[in-house]
Amino acid sequence: MATIAQSVYLDSQPGFLCKLEGPGTVLDNPYVYDDAAKELKAMAGTGLIEIMSERSMQYAGDQLIGEITFRRLS
Repeated sequence: MATIAQSVYLDSQPGFLCKLEGPGTVLDNPYVYDDAAKELKAMAGTGLIEIMSERSMQYAGDQLIGEITFRRLS
């Protein structure tokens, strides 16, 4: 079974910007969103995607990724 980040990656088109959607989706929970965003950042480390923008936020005293946009490379 694919993770959320893997599914978003597979649904994206190479060369186009893709924003990891949050509110109103399964990623509505800030911690779930943060985990998926961190997995995308790991994918960027392997050269599958390029992180184009990232925004952090404070939630319940924790620093979390609140928004991330990427471009699929392959």
